[in-house]
Amino acid sequence: MAKQNKQDDSIQLIAQNKRARHDYAIEDTYEAGLVLTGTEVKSLREGRASLAESFIAIDKRGEIWLEGANIPEYLNGTWNNHAPKRKRKLLLHAHQIEKLARQTQAKGYTIVPLSLYFKDGRVKAQIALARGKKEFDKRQALREEQDKREAQRVMRYKNMHARG
Repeated sequence: MAKQNKQDDSIQLIAQNKRARHDYAIEDTYEAGLVLTGTEVKSLREGRASLAESFIAIDKRGEIWLEGANIPEYLNGTWNNHAPKRKRKLLLHAHQIEKLARQTQAKGYTIVPLSLYFKDGRVKAQIALARGKKEFDKRQALREEQDKREAQRVMRYKNMHARG
């Protein structure tokens, strides 16, 4: 029986798409594997990636792709280095892809990447079925966040003065 490292069991976050949670109401999330080259994995191990302008597309053949994600070239790579913004295939079960394709046909739904992370030594992408938020929804969410922070600040202040 092989001895496993404690680090292999943990999830190590590489990159997050913070704008996605701000711009979209998340309906359902999925974990997908990524088809990557060796230099891409090495670049990700250095924590170098950006999901800022990335999106998910389903092609006519029923394959799902991560497009626009920036994984910079590996610094120690040679002639076989990868293109930083190439499309990368996502690995999901066929029934999950069909379900996502059906749901994106509905008005206002899209698929957005939320994060990239290592899980058991493999790169995974968390993707979500999401509906675009209207401008007033975004303002309402910001207002609620600020109110929650203010309440926490007041509670912290009261707790400090109640002790001493």
